[in-house]
Amino acid sequence: MRKIIHIDMDCFYAAIEERENPALRGRPLAVGGSRRRGVLTTANYEARKYGCRSAMPVFKALELCPHLILVPVRFDLYRAESARIRAIFGRFTDAIEPLSLDEAYLDVSHLQSDGSVIAREIRTQIREETGLTASAGIAPNKMVAKIASDWNKPDGQFQVTEKEVDAFVAALPVGRLWGVGRRGREELATFGVETCADLRKFDRIELAKRFGKWGLELWNLCRGIDDRPVRPDRTRKSIGSEETFSENVLTAQAALPPMRALLEGLKEDLSRHHSDRVVKGLVVKLKFSDFTRTTAERAHPRIDEEIFEELLMEAWKRGGGKPVRLIGVALRFEDPDAAEQMEFFGGG
Repeated sequence: MRKIIHIDMDCFYAAIEERENPALRGRPLAVGGSRRRGVLTTANYEARKYGCRSAMPVFKALELCPHLILVPVRFDLYRAESARIRAIFGRFTDAIEPLSLDEAYLDVSHLQSDGSVIAREIRTQIREETGLTASAGIAPNKMVAKIASDWNKPDGQFQVTEKEVDAFVAALPVGRLWGVGRRGREELATFGVETCADLRKFDRIELAKRFGKWGLELWNLCRGIDDRPVRPDRTRKSIGSEETFSENVLTAQAALPPMRALLEGLKEDLSRHHSDRVVKGLVVKLKFSDFTRTTAERAHPRIDEEIFEELLMEAWKRGGGKPVRLIGVALRFEDPDAAEQMEFFGGG
């Protein structure tokens, strides 16, 4: 039986900043942006009480919480902590699929202990060795594990056994499914769908007619069916990073700050882990509010922020003014035998 754990660090960047400066604890804190421009990278739970959240423009966050404390992003520090946490994961399994610096899937099916026991021990070691807290979801597949990791946040965990998956997923609002945002919820509500149980009333053909390929995925997801394996690191044909916004981004200009933040992380990843690779192309990926996607790419031998901005504008125009729910940046590496498509972290 499969045992998948999804580990999600609690307010990772903000929690690190609080640990480094204890005077910040208990006060509304956000990482990223500036007082005049930019967006928040993350916000701690005190700031979230005021409505502040990741990808929110700084000016809006300050309207909601005038006494919000803003600190700059420090990717070097966050990546170092992520590496320490990844090392803890490695004590339990080699099957680790990172989604970002602060979350990952672990396949612990080979271990005899119950998944909840393993998750609790992982969280304990993270807290003792880094001073940070993590939440966990334990389930037979990746989708349910990821949903479950949000159930008892912060600093908690939740397990869904194989026998419980069907009932657990049936009761979920459709908005908890991967890829179903505000627009998707509204569209589904127009024909009476509020929960996964409601969605199960429609057969594959009906969903395919309404949503195309995504409809077929929905048919599986609303039944808790997800056979995707946990994919450990391997030789990569590309590296990339992406961010799914909690609220859709309405203009290309508003997407520039989060893209620049992603590029900083990409530079660090390249210099630390792939300095021997030859870059052959730059890529920007956008997912629009209606779940359609596009990528813009240009051959270039190094990271160039100006070219990435041009690619963003090119990709944005293809959407015809549609809001954007996800942005990704990537580098393709030189590999004459490469035939597979680039992959981004995440996919929310």
